[in-house]
Amino acid sequence: EDVGTSLYFVNDSLQQVTFSSTVGVVIPCPAAGSPSAVLRWYLATGDDIYDVPHIRHVHANGTLQLYPFSPSAFNSFIHDNDYFCTAENSAGKIRSPNIRVKAVFREPYTVRVEDQRSMRGNVAVFKCLIPSSVQEYVSVVSWEKDTVSII
Repeated sequence: EDVGTSLYFVNDSLQQVTFSSTVGVVIPCPAAGSPSAVLRWYLATGDDIYDVPHIRHVHANGTLQLYPFSPSAFNSFIHDNDYFCTAENSAGKIRSPNIRVKAVFREPYTVRVEDQRSMRGNVAVFKCLIPSSVQEYVSVVSWEKDTVSII
């Protein structure tokens, strides 16, 4: 091995990328090398990534780009999948950990309080109902009654 050759991870902590379908995302390969490494993207299954015009593109610099798309163009194979990147040069080849790539849709939603009944003087437990489509991205930060914070 030549003393001047190496392969390394630029960001080996990259494990998940969540992006808005209205914006798209650019994901640099988290690996590099000296001399310059050839960077390639794959699905976690090991299948090569191929360009899909106006949907997915791998740039010459090894950056994976997923373009903005409408809800009707959602494809879980592309927009909700695990990817990994490899870097290869004369020093060898390294593989990044799997990176979970997931698109989310910006859509209106309503959070509501589950109806409860209780006798005066007894305890009532209220539950905040968040639509399942956004539960992963929304958290309850306060409770209000008539726009006055109570918790």
